[in-house]
Amino acid sequence: MTAALTYADYLNVDALLGLQETRTPDSASRSVIQAEHFFIVTHQACELWLKQVTIDLDAAAEAMVPPYGPEDDELALEFLDRTVELLRVLHGQVVALEKLPLRHFAEFRPYLDGASGAQSAQFRLLARLLGGDRQEGRLYGAFERLAEHRGVTVAEVCAQGPGAGVLNRIADSLLDVANGYWRWKMTHLALVSKMVGNRGGTGGSSGVDHLASRVTMPFPELRRLRAQVHEKLLSEG
Repeated sequence: MTAALTYADYLNVDALLGLQETRTPDSASRSVIQAEHFFIVTHQACELWLKQVTIDLDAAAEAMVPPYGPEDDELALEFLDRTVELLRVLHGQVVALEKLPLRHFAEFRPYLDGASGAQSAQFRLLARLLGGDRQEGRLYGAFERLAEHRGVTVAEVCAQGPGAGVLNRIADSLLDVANGYWRWKMTHLALVSKMVGNRGGTGGSSGVDHLASRVTMPFPELRRLRAQVHEKLLSEG
């Protein structure tokens, strides 16, 4: 008879809890080793949440391109709204890292060698989905196609506001995603600046300068169209 599936088996808890391999020598103080463990857990958790974020944003984009189902626009909105909450979780991970003592970080940091968060493949995937200040990503392109399928432009969606129904709610959610992404990256930038100042980063990056160059605000076209509506309302008022 097959044994019943347990919580630990379903989540592979033993394997999961065995993935934290600190590099600090055993001769270091217990506090430093525990600090590195905290550092590893936080970054591993971020990678797990990033996996879910990219899965959800990819699904949202898929729901907004043909062939369309009768509820695909609402489905896209559900994925986007969940991403907004997950970005708050990622932001919280960075806030938690503020409790990493500087003296402990300075002691174990040399053992990171060439490892750097800048090497995260999932972050690069997220950047392609969202785009940046000057270039739209896949997600916005999918929204444009959905609006076109509904017989309107994104500019008309912005002008109609709530009258555009679910398309307006998707536009709002896209901006919420963008703002959550920006807040997460800015908080990380502030943390790194606090911890290492202007020192170079691990992995050969320029540290704070490198991070600052990657803090972008997605969906510039949507923001521009919203700004036009704002200006029009001001002039009419």
